[in-house]
Amino acid sequence: MEKILFATDELTGLIWAAAKMRPSKSTKDMELSSLKKKFKDKKFAAGCSRDIIRNGAELLGWELDKLLDETLEAMKNVEDSVEEACCS
Repeated sequence: MEKILFATDELTGLIWAAAKMRPSKSTKDMELSSLKKKFKDKKFAAGCSRDIIRNGAELLGWELDKLLDETLEAMKNVEDSVEEACCS
């Protein structure tokens, strides 16, 4: 669990920032390819450390793409419940 939290903490911030830039303001319609473009753009969400994200993938023994995809899918699956919890 510690490795997962380390690997995804910075990444969830980057994903949420990318979602907020979308017309839908949601992760639900975000594709991995869009996330990868944002990840490569060092100026986008500059406060999110790409090195920490890469190191987290390494700690898990995963390719970076797998970490990006798994985290994005997890966020898609819980977005509604998170919004309900914080905004109701």
